[in-house]
Amino acid sequence: MGSLARRLAKVFLSIEPDQATAARRGFAISDPAMRCRLEMIGTTFIRGYHSALEVGPLDELQNCLDFVELEWRGFAYEGAAMALALLDYFTFGRRNRLAGFLRGPGDAHKYMVHVGAGWALARMPARIGPSLRGLDPMLRWLSIDGLGFHEGYFHWNKCVDGEARKRRRSGYEARAFDQGLGRSLWFVEGGDVDRIQQRICGFHELRRGDLWSGIGLACAYAGALSDQQLVRLRSAAGCHLASAGQGAAFAAKARQRAGNPAAHTEAACRVLCGISADDAAAITDAALRDIEGTPGAPRYELWRKRIATIIAEQEGTTICPT
Repeated sequence: MGSLARRLAKVFLSIEPDQATAARRGFAISDPAMRCRLEMIGTTFIRGYHSALEVGPLDELQNCLDFVELEWRGFAYEGAAMALALLDYFTFGRRNRLAGFLRGPGDAHKYMVHVGAGWALARMPARIGPSLRGLDPMLRWLSIDGLGFHEGYFHWNKCVDGEARKRRRSGYEARAFDQGLGRSLWFVEGGDVDRIQQRICGFHELRRGDLWSGIGLACAYAGALSDQQLVRLRSAAGCHLASAGQGAAFAAKARQRAGNPAAHTEAACRVLCGISADDAAAITDAALRDIEGTPGAPRYELWRKRIATIIAEQEGTTICPT
């Protein structure tokens, strides 16, 4: 893409930094430390997004992204993936930026890259476009998760009654959407356990497991609660504890693969999964072996169920139906 086209892309696709602030989003986050953390995540995402708009060669983009502090780096890669997917969709010529990113520097962060591609879906006028065809056949569901997060983060009032009228899909896509919607709730409510529990109770009971899965992932990847708050979150999840644990295990695997471990991920896994972050990541690997999906139950969902079942058996708990 030429310099003129890149400048135009920056003008038309730019995201203002204040879009990541709690005040701009209307999130009532009472804990100043949590508000600062969540805003830092949003700011880092936008930083990665603009890096991808401004920098052409992937090796140069990688240098920009890897300049971000290790704990936050995954969010920069997530933002870059959104930008590359949009560039593939809206610009002429090359349509393989996102796929090339996944094969190269984005591979270590492939979970976050798939989620970031889902953010782009929310900004595309059509459904999944050619720019997303290079996604992993199983992990592509994370792009729908990313779409669900985007809709909750930017349009929570449309989702608060349990219906995302404009964007929620049918079939299994609706469930993947809810996993992302649950992650967004962590940001909307600033990790407040009581408010999160109250919000989720407002949704149909068959949607709650996927929402709690998103909460577990956000809690373990984005953080960060005290040990006492984590215990309260565990209790609040009730029979959806295994779903929250499955989300936490996903977060552990994403950080392990990227080489960016975090103390809050370790703490969340020990409370929500009953094991260390490394052991939780190992469960995701073991659960992936010999999985064969069907149209009604894709491999991604069978993978999630296996992880949740292992965690439930370890904890001696039951799993709510979903």
